[in-house]
Amino acid sequence: MSELEHRIQAMGDRARAAAEAVRLAPADVRSAALSAMAEALRNRASGILEANVRDIDRGRSNGMAEAQLDRLALTPARIAAMAAAVDEVAAFPDPLGVETARWTRPNGLDFARVRTPLGVLAIIYESRPNVTADAAALCLRSGNVAILRCGSDCLDSALAIHAAVVEGLAAAGLPADAVQLVDTPDRAAVGALLTGLEGTIDLLIPRGGKSLVARVQAEARVPVLGHLEGINHTYLHASADPDMATAVVVNAKMRRVSVCGSTETLLVDRAGAARLLPPVAEALIAAGCELRGDDEARALVPAMRPATAADWGHEFLAPILAVRVVGGLDEALEHIRRHGSGHTDAIVAGDAGVATAFLETVDSAIVLWNASTQFADGGEFGFGGEIGISTSRLHARGPVGAEQLTSYKYVVRGTGQTRP
Repeated sequence: MSELEHRIQAMGDRARAAAEAVRLAPADVRSAALSAMAEALRNRASGILEANVRDIDRGRSNGMAEAQLDRLALTPARIAAMAAAVDEVAAFPDPLGVETARWTRPNGLDFARVRTPLGVLAIIYESRPNVTADAAALCLRSGNVAILRCGSDCLDSALAIHAAVVEGLAAAGLPADAVQLVDTPDRAAVGALLTGLEGTIDLLIPRGGKSLVARVQAEARVPVLGHLEGINHTYLHASADPDMATAVVVNAKMRRVSVCGSTETLLVDRAGAARLLPPVAEALIAAGCELRGDDEARALVPAMRPATAADWGHEFLAPILAVRVVGGLDEALEHIRRHGSGHTDAIVAGDAGVATAFLETVDSAIVLWNASTQFADGGEFGFGGEIGISTSRLHARGPVGAEQLTSYKYVVRGTGQTRP
């Protein structure tokens, strides 16, 4: 075992040792730690910003794309929002100990299903330093402990944020090892985490690009909660209102192009394309979006560039939108089935029957009617933040908040029953 592997294994051992203290900590103690963490983020804002400048400068000198720099960048407003998100998690109802079902059998045994922590979570993420605070807060709220491994591009920022996390834990008397951050950019650290650290890790959560998620799913020796690309579609049915369609599509694409909830493909009904597509395209172009359309779309909006086969099913994470004209609901559904990632898909329609068919048929973690795909966010769901959007079909699907980071146990109460 290398020196690095020894260090990472020691983190796993310390995390396992801290897990019981966190699991048994009363809800108000964990809430106090979260409130202190939020205050520490505010008090340390200038230092966090200074660390982020170092990350930004390094990323720019390494040729990082603007969309990636946007995901990496922190501002006073973003730090304030980060702290506010932690405060929101602190106020969120504690999921631990909640009975999700209770029943009594004819023999008098009383059965209850009760939420419990998952244990030790290893969370591997890339360019978003705010995930450091989000993940720490949600793990603590759900009674879990965490080992965090950020991308090398945001390491300075993550270390500065982690210092605030540790300050919050100490203020409430919880072990600092409840949230640990891998402090090296060495990629071998990821390989060590994927081994499960001799059984000390209960769940791996990758949050990042396709290559990261694919590696974790292929090599991990412990369960993985998957978060695939956000290859999201917005479908404009012929019954859509043009003003609503324009507002929803522009927001879905351009509010923040670098988030996983951004729409990447626009599908437009042939029967309504002449009425719907030109005003939507005009607004998108005015907002700075490059459009890549099929032949029918370009006939209506000549300013579009020709779309290629590679544009369908591509996560641009940039102000680029693929546009296709379809023959109706069935063709739209087939396109989403073939090219989507099961993340988030939306329909804009005045016809409730068509919208219901879309919502029932599209097999994605999140489906929306007359709303922007940018609502694919745990905070918007009222979950008090999220670690990511799970595209898995087991355990948790969609936004992964505190409740989704719990499992359950069965508590059975008897009066001396024995089994015949």
